[in-house]
Amino acid sequence: MQTGSLDDVAVSADNAGSRLARLKEYDANRSDFPGEHLIVFGMGALLMVAGMRSRKAVWRAVMTAAGTALVGRAASGTGGIARVARVVKRLG
Repeated sequence: MQTGSLDDVAVSADNAGSRLARLKEYDANRSDFPGEHLIVFGMGALLMVAGMRSRKAVWRAVMTAAGTALVGRAASGTGGIARVARVVKRLG
């Protein structure tokens, strides 16, 4: 039986980190499609409600955390609620 060395684990962690960095870069550079943030917000809200209604504590925590992450994702970014807030601030 062959075991991996600690260096192999570090290389695979670096590789996963670079993949995540590339994915984040792609996401930041792509254009938004209409309604994207509204859809993400709706899915997040649904997950939060489903999480609060779940009987098992583990599912409650997981679903509520995932829903909260999606709501936060919808609120951030160039095409989300942050952009709406900047427009409203200019009007006021």
